[in-house]
Amino acid sequence: MQHHFEKASVNFSLFYFFMFFGFGTFFPLLSVYLKQEVQLTGTQIGAIMSVSPVVMIIAQPVWGIVCDYTRKPRAVLIFTLAMSGLIAIPFVLMESYISLIVISIMLATFQSAIVPVSDSITLNYVMAKNKDYGNLRLWGALGFAIAVYVMGNLAETLGLGLIFYCFAAALFICIIFVSAMPKESNPLKVDLRTGIVTLFKLPKFVLFMLTTFCVFGPIQSNNFYFGLYIQEIGGTLAGVGIAFLLAAGSEAPFMKFSGSWIRKVGIEKILIAASLISAIRWFYYFIEPSLLAVYATTIAQGFSIGLFIPAALQYVREIAPSDVKATAVALYSSMGNGLGSWFSTFLGGIIYDAYSLFAMYLFFGTMTTIGLLLLIVNLKLLPHKVAY
Repeated sequence: MQHHFEKASVNFSLFYFFMFFGFGTFFPLLSVYLKQEVQLTGTQIGAIMSVSPVVMIIAQPVWGIVCDYTRKPRAVLIFTLAMSGLIAIPFVLMESYISLIVISIMLATFQSAIVPVSDSITLNYVMAKNKDYGNLRLWGALGFAIAVYVMGNLAETLGLGLIFYCFAAALFICIIFVSAMPKESNPLKVDLRTGIVTLFKLPKFVLFMLTTFCVFGPIQSNNFYFGLYIQEIGGTLAGVGIAFLLAAGSEAPFMKFSGSWIRKVGIEKILIAASLISAIRWFYYFIEPSLLAVYATTIAQGFSIGLFIPAALQYVREIAPSDVKATAVALYSSMGNGLGSWFSTFLGGIIYDAYSLFAMYLFFGTMTTIGLLLLIVNLKLLPHKVAY
């Protein structure tokens, strides 16, 4: 049994590594590609980059229903991985703004299923085995970090068009590991209609969704714009790779120890600290620090994301009634990865055009501060005993 668990854990870890390796080759450098190769404006880039979060809001519940209906989450995951990889390849041939919007919608429709479906399978597995989700998810952070570093260097010599082919290849590799996932890993059952009604009657849940919108939206948007920011302050494409290697790489150790830290310090303090550090980071980027200073502060991402993701996931599950926990997780994902990311990315692109990239980070800092204040109100004025 122990051997079986270790084999399954390695399989999940490799899946997360290659999935986020694919994401790391593609999303951080897509904005740079659109600016340098296609010569789009900041508003156009913001619109294209915000397509994925918008589609996610609509598509994620649909894929959840498909998983529930078919009871074959692995088959759904394999299908969406394959389609995402196939659609990404002709992306490089698109030159007009409209064609880029259309193919972005097509890609996002399938790609939006990958994280929630795989997370559902993983969460079911680790809960059954009483293990920490963070220990598997941290491999995704490592994959993302390594990918951007490698791609930043390769793109300087081989061209930015390479990002589409590497993204597709990584997703095709993921299919191998999905095929070997445990068969007993069924999807978390999600009853969206009754779950939403129940959850939105809970003030704590509603406030935390607003916090997620304000805090996680800018975190996701930064993944899209950080490459442009590094170049704006004097960095090269290879420099973009180094920045992401440091930033995303720092998430892994924090995710590794997140479970024990949450138990020791308390989930509420972890959430407040992670949000506060995010806000400080965005405000610091607004004052146009040196490239070296930005490299030095990328470890803040480890603290903010590496702790916020597992802590928020656990918090959502614990404040939700037992019969709607899965729905609560689905809504949390849609609010942060979907709606919050879309709002921050789209409005960020407009601010970038109208003012500057630095002004966009002032907007990110302001949004995160609002989220932090909502979090404090939620945790302090609406006390809730969190059970460990």
